[in-house]
Amino acid sequence: MYTDEDLNLAVKKGVFTATSVDEFRHLMSSSNGTPSVDEENFRLVGGFNDIFVVIACALLLFSSLWVLQSINESVGYLVFTALAWGLSEVFVLRRKMALPAIVLLLAFVGGVFAFTDSLFGEQSSYGVILATALSTLAAYLHWRRFSVPITVAVGTGAALAMLASVVISIFPNSTGVLMATLFLCGCIAFTCAMYWDAADTSRTTRKSDVAFWLHLLSAPLIIHPIFSSLGVLDGNESLINMAMIILLYVFMTVMSVAIDRRAFMVSSLIYVIYALSSLFENYGGVGYSFAATGVVMGAFLLMLSIYWQKVRALFVLNLPERIQGYLPAIKEK
Repeated sequence: MYTDEDLNLAVKKGVFTATSVDEFRHLMSSSNGTPSVDEENFRLVGGFNDIFVVIACALLLFSSLWVLQSINESVGYLVFTALAWGLSEVFVLRRKMALPAIVLLLAFVGGVFAFTDSLFGEQSSYGVILATALSTLAAYLHWRRFSVPITVAVGTGAALAMLASVVISIFPNSTGVLMATLFLCGCIAFTCAMYWDAADTSRTTRKSDVAFWLHLLSAPLIIHPIFSSLGVLDGNESLINMAMIILLYVFMTVMSVAIDRRAFMVSSLIYVIYALSSLFENYGGVGYSFAATGVVMGAFLLMLSIYWQKVRALFVLNLPERIQGYLPAIKEK
């Protein structure tokens, strides 16, 4: 299986011409009945060998951690982190394997965080701040070396976690301030995602993959503080609150369609399913509220998938041309 990034590399190396690759993409889009811009591709698994390597890496990493932790916890995390980087040199830099790249990145950044935190202890707020700061630096170094698309989202998440940690240390008992900070973090992550998206509106380079993961990060950070402020997570399931949540999801759906990113909408789906289930259970008298919600949401998402580009045209073509220039083009099926 070959990705757009692989085709771009082939053009760069002179194996194919840019024109032939463009014609090939158009042919595949026509034969599949789906424009390439409508696919929202990202590379996760290149083959079963990816899964095989991930299992082997996990066995080595966690077994070594378990053995060394019995001697010294910090040493265990340090070796865990070093092994994650070393394995990345082989399976990411040389072998270009997708799933091992994601797993080893998370292991490396997580190992840096755990190692730093183990030096300060779990009760130290300064330890958490330093751990998130070093995790951000670790993600940056990993990106410079391996350029795994998810790294930018992980690094952004670590930086935002550092910001939240600072806020918690200043306002330890203020839930409202924390929720406002999380909402701000979500807006920052969304802005970063749009920056990467605008740099590749044709969705054919690594920049599009980077934006995909940033959108997955941003949506929960935006919607969770709103749910918390409405009291839904604490059992305040009033009709007004449920209506506001549904309207919020409709707004996020419109945003997702406009920017052509299903990931932004899907990553917050669990919240609206919870809201609709509560609505059916409390006000509709439906015994199988979750099943009813699944029917409604499943039908809605399938219909939206079928008419995605037509719905996009309704929104995007009415936007100013300057804004349209930052969005993927409308392509009718």
